[in-house]
Amino acid sequence: MTVFLILLVIVLIFIIPCIKIVPQAKGYVIERIGSYYQTWSNGLHFLIPFIDRVASVVTLKEIVKDFAPQSVITKDNVTMQIDTVVYFQITDAKLYTYGVERPISAIENLTATTLRNLIGELELDQTLTSRDIINSKMRSILDEATDAWGIKITRVEVKNIIPPRDIQEAMEKQMRAERERREKILQAEGEKKSSILIAEGEKESAILRAEANKEAKIKMAEGEAEALLKIKQAEADGIKLLKEAKADKTVIALKSLDAMAKVADGKATKLIIPSEIQNIASLGVSLSELIKKDETKDK
Repeated sequence: MTVFLILLVIVLIFIIPCIKIVPQAKGYVIERIGSYYQTWSNGLHFLIPFIDRVASVVTLKEIVKDFAPQSVITKDNVTMQIDTVVYFQITDAKLYTYGVERPISAIENLTATTLRNLIGELELDQTLTSRDIINSKMRSILDEATDAWGIKITRVEVKNIIPPRDIQEAMEKQMRAERERREKILQAEGEKKSSILIAEGEKESAILRAEANKEAKIKMAEGEAEALLKIKQAEADGIKLLKEAKADKTVIALKSLDAMAKVADGKATKLIIPSEIQNIASLGVSLSELIKKDETKDK
């Protein structure tokens, strides 16, 4: 019985470590007698003791690596520091295990050399404004180079571009001057718009005043014309009444004399009277004198 228990314990000691449970998003690379055998995915697996072994455990999740800043030189001989962030995923655990020694270090060195080559073809201004182009080219080159290692480069980002201190100061001065220039342009445009609005307001005001004066003169002229029409109508009505009353030439002449007196209105210094009216006036005076003499005789 004791021997049986001892054998059972020995068997358990050897068997239990051979039972492997592979979790999700992991890959186990298995070697059999020193050679690659297979890659285990998630699930329950069993190793043959002394024959099989787990060569490496690989994560299949996307990995993010922030590499240290690299010293690079631009086409116009400006030295700067650039650090990058690389996103990659292991697609083949076997190639990742046997393809290259220390894959992460290999990706870092490859990233540094690729970055130096790309920046060496660009000038400083292009480097600062072409991040998307640099990212795209680096991703394409790294993805092609790491394909043999079972690695898929999903994304590359230039994190920081740090030029020398004197270049930074010159850039700050340039940016400050540019901001001041834009401010002056905006101020000048504002003053221009303000002047235009003022001029348009004065123009509209002058137009309205002119239209108001025009309307006033039109109304005044209409009033004067209406008054003249009424006067002429009144004169016409008076003549019509005289004709209807069958007034003789003497009455008409006296009416004309009365009208001329109204025209003078006490302001005229000289008044020219037609000869016909003068004769009628003399006749009137003679008649009045005869009437006075007859009255004197009767007394």
